[in-house]
Amino acid sequence: MTTPYELARRAGEELRIKSGIDSYDVAVVLGSGWKEGADALGTPSSAVMSSTLSGFVAPTVAGHSGQLLSLKVGDRNVLLVSGRVHLYEGNTADQVVHPVRTAIISGAKKIVLTNACGGIDPTKGPGTVVVIRDQINLTATSPMEGNSPPEGYGSRFVDLTDLYSARLRSVVAKTAPELTEGVYAGFRGPHYETPAEIAMARTMGASLVGMSTVLEAIAARHLGAEVLGLSLVSNFAAGVTDEPLNHLEVLEAGQKAAASLGTLLARLLPVL
Repeated sequence: MTTPYELARRAGEELRIKSGIDSYDVAVVLGSGWKEGADALGTPSSAVMSSTLSGFVAPTVAGHSGQLLSLKVGDRNVLLVSGRVHLYEGNTADQVVHPVRTAIISGAKKIVLTNACGGIDPTKGPGTVVVIRDQINLTATSPMEGNSPPEGYGSRFVDLTDLYSARLRSVVAKTAPELTEGVYAGFRGPHYETPAEIAMARTMGASLVGMSTVLEAIAARHLGAEVLGLSLVSNFAAGVTDEPLNHLEVLEAGQKAAASLGTLLARLLPVL
């Protein structure tokens, strides 16, 4: 039986052949809205359809295209993962984190996880980018479930004390001091949270809510990568205002913020 790690190693070798890149320095998982911003980084040297690589499943969400893009930012070889998949699409935790595992096995020791999220803090409105300081996993699953990782990989009992790298957050604080930090609560979705669930998340200490990121962060940390999380507040969470929630406003917020997101990534990636 092929393990998720063997599958990621196979996909990494296929990516190396198709992209012509022997090793990556940084990988960026592009959440809703962030793809438009990443366009500002320049023209990719290669674009590999994720469906042509072992273990990848096709995304079904509008705004997620299913490509792995290679480009140079400063002196860094950067892999952009465009086409995140989610638990709510019927995927397993291993399928959700497979792109991140593939990126790390392909050399990327720094993983930037971006997302569009709901804001709980009324002082951080739509269009605000928040650095994730920590997370609360409310998905009721983990990529470490199941069989123990094979020999050569770390224990399934991975230490998440420094899940979102204090070193990388310090770099961000120096490079983009206008950004503030928050705690991201990851729900399973796909329905939006109720006002009572948002009140619960706020009581737990969360200031951001979404349906991605938390499993990828765990898998990345298990493989020894440093993790940086960047959340674009696309809307206020349920109950914070009286406005109804819909996915279109998530995409619209990303389109409106695209130029500033691209500028931010161009500032950060060369110094991580």
